[in-house]
Amino acid sequence: MTVAEPTSEPEAESAVETARRQLERAAAHLDVDEGIVERLRHPTSVYRVTIPLERDDGTTEMFTGYRAHHDSVRGPYKGGLRYHPDVNEDECIGLSMWMTWKCAVMDLPFGGAKGGVVVNPKELSNTEKERLTRRFAEELRPVIGPMKDIPAPDMGTDPETMAWFMDAYSMQEGETTPGAVTGKPPVVGGSHGREKAPGRSVGIIAREAIDYYDWDIENTTVAVQGFGSVGANAARYLDERGATIVAVSDVDGAIYNPDGFDTNDVEDHDETPGMVSGYDAPETLTNAELLELDVDVLIPAAIGNVLTGENARRVSADLIIEGANGPTTSTADQIFEERDVPVIPDILANAGGVTVSYFEWLQDINRRAWSLDRVHEELETEMLRAWEAVREEYDARDVTWRDAAYLVALQRIAAAHEARGLWP
Repeated sequence: MTVAEPTSEPEAESAVETARRQLERAAAHLDVDEGIVERLRHPTSVYRVTIPLERDDGTTEMFTGYRAHHDSVRGPYKGGLRYHPDVNEDECIGLSMWMTWKCAVMDLPFGGAKGGVVVNPKELSNTEKERLTRRFAEELRPVIGPMKDIPAPDMGTDPETMAWFMDAYSMQEGETTPGAVTGKPPVVGGSHGREKAPGRSVGIIAREAIDYYDWDIENTTVAVQGFGSVGANAARYLDERGATIVAVSDVDGAIYNPDGFDTNDVEDHDETPGMVSGYDAPETLTNAELLELDVDVLIPAAIGNVLTGENARRVSADLIIEGANGPTTSTADQIFEERDVPVIPDILANAGGVTVSYFEWLQDINRRAWSLDRVHEELETEMLRAWEAVREEYDARDVTWRDAAYLVALQRIAAAHEARGLWP
């Protein structure tokens, strides 16, 4: 494929603009009805609610919450709830579109949703966060539920948040409804292995990609930017299988050891903030320097937009596995394509989270808990099935790995729309 020479990074696209661009790029490779593509450019609905919160000092403050529903042709809406000051309607729409593609790539019977509250959770006490969550659940109750829309944790939320949300929903419904959300603690219907699942799936896909390119995993060097829940679990998975993890980082900086780290000795940032950058390592680096290390595999697992038009030509890794959501800008994507540096996309690599959320939903619906071993076995099966579907598209067409993943997703979604038709 001929790629135009990227010049400079364009102004940052909104999440919805990026999602629509990716949809159109995939549609260009397929014979998909234009009416279906047009439907997928838009969310089914977006809910905006106002949430009154009584602060600990007795004052009342108003917060804005959103829930975007993108597409439910394959099943109930599914997606996270985030508490962050930058939450807005366009972001929720774009992220809900990505959830639609991610669920379709994994062949899960869900559509895409996303939501959140415009708030800095660090400025709330634990009791304020609980009151906010319970009121948010009540405001969204008409549009959520185990057969309608199943929220999950995201930035600024966690299993405790989901337990509060589920309890508030259940109290108003008059019955305990654990399937109303996923990502809960196991004691109230959550699934074993849910929190570590995104990182584990990144490790599984990295292992398969290493094998695809005929590398020996025991001679493969790996750098992980973002040694939090996703990055640490991906690194530990690969370390256990013989890869050499030479660099890891947290928000404060990176550590480097050409002989490799014992990843179980380095506590992740979620376990002990500052432990990574404070670790006694042979060499320290900045996060920017880690991204440009001469390694076989680079896993950006921290935040979005870290691989850009400014640094993509200096990235020395031979393979990139996206652990974070959206770590690669469109300009960087073009540069990596021009340089023949494969990028395995986030909607495949980190899809372990939504996949184990699906397992949790099944456990809740059936009132039957799975063992951790079963969760790991089922996740392995589903990740390999998705990998094979994307690999077949990649091998059959002159496309990138990202394009191949979107082609798998779009074909499945379009086929469902064709089968169901359009309500007059």
